[in-house]
Amino acid sequence: MEIEPILNLKDVHIHYGGVKALDGVSVRLDEGEIVALIGPNGAGKSTVLKAIFGLAPIESGKVLWCEREVRPIPHEMVKRGISFVPQGRRVFRYLSVRENLEIGSLGITRKDLSQKIGEMMDIFPDLKPKLKHKSGHLSGGQQQMLAIARGLMTDPRVLLLDEPSLGLSPKFVKEVFAKIQEINKQKKTAIMIVEHNLQSALTIANRVYVLDKGKIVAKATSQDITESDILERVFLGQI
Repeated sequence: MEIEPILNLKDVHIHYGGVKALDGVSVRLDEGEIVALIGPNGAGKSTVLKAIFGLAPIESGKVLWCEREVRPIPHEMVKRGISFVPQGRRVFRYLSVRENLEIGSLGITRKDLSQKIGEMMDIFPDLKPKLKHKSGHLSGGQQQMLAIARGLMTDPRVLLLDEPSLGLSPKFVKEVFAKIQEINKQKKTAIMIVEHNLQSALTIANRVYVLDKGKIVAKATSQDITESDILERVFLGQI
């Protein structure tokens, strides 16, 4: 029985001024899987996530949610079950860890809020003793954990992660990717991840899309991508 994609982009084109950011990109994400988008800087990876979430205007093409075409608008995509964690460990630095989590609790009643925060502390125990601390005082790795936890507060069906390991120490890179796998397995959250750390991304992903110059140049399982020479050719500019 074929699995229906929960999220599907079909032939999406996006321009930034005179620059073609996406040139007919089609990607899909199935229930419960992890899909990685990899490629050189400027390949269009982050733009794919922004297009899904309504942060990059689509010139042409379609975004399908559960096989129905939708118009991506950020707050509506959140209500549908999509959460986006942008790159850069974006937390509200002068607010406490708890207040950051509360900001991510769109649509959650006060009654359920404490339970949901408790769930996040179970997933990210390092944050538990920091609940009342200003998030700007956290380490970079802890801030990234908080950003992901905030993205999970609405219990999304799809989590979009843009460069979650960017700027982190090797120790925290390992921890972040372990948490991503844990979230996927325990909560059955489908995850689409843009990541420059190729080894880590290929280790956790079920399927991979390789982008270059705004186009999909390869798509396959993580193992098939690893065993091919496509990444070498893309990063050496031989495509």
